[in-house]
Amino acid sequence: MYAVIETGGKQYRVQEGDKFRVERLEGETGSEVVFDKVLMVGGDEGVRFGKPYVEGASVRAEVLDQARDKKVLVFKYKSKKNYRRMRGHRQYYTEVVIRGING
Repeated sequence: MYAVIETGGKQYRVQEGDKFRVERLEGETGSEVVFDKVLMVGGDEGVRFGKPYVEGASVRAEVLDQARDKKVLVFKYKSKKNYRRMRGHRQYYTEVVIRGING
């Protein structure tokens, strides 16, 4: 069984046991998170699509880690104007593992 969920403005195709990173979610390491925005559910009995979400479907996941990604450097530059700006950014993320799909 698999599902397509929406979180953090992105869509993910997931099935039980998948580990992946999403935009930061509330919750401590070891806690459970429920994704209610399920766009599609597929399995042995067929595929169900939502309009926009599948009613009664949810995906349970366990939080493995709350961390920050590698630094991304942003360098602004204008030629011949002595304008240079360097900024760094580290994005927060939550690593989760899928524990179950209801739907």
